Amino acid sequence: MPTVAVVVRSFRHVAEEMGYPRAVVTRHPMGRPMGPPADAAAHRRVLAAALDLLASASEGGSIVELAPPYRPVRARNSL
Repeated sequence: MPTVAVVVRSFRHVAEEMGYPRAVVTRHPMGRPMGPPADAAAHRRVLAAALDLLASASEGGSIVELAPPYRPVRARNSL
């Protein structure tokens, strides 16, 4: 079954050392590889990158690092 792992930059070395078949590396903090909570646009960008890698990777060990840094979305009710 083809897979793509989404990992935070802190764990890129794990993806490389363990030979993940495909991995998308994000610059989000640990525990939030898809992006900030409630940021659907960030989640879609990461998911789109993972699906693109799944479709385009021609060999195992393909790793793509996404450039946009983590930027949390402020809740509308916060001051």
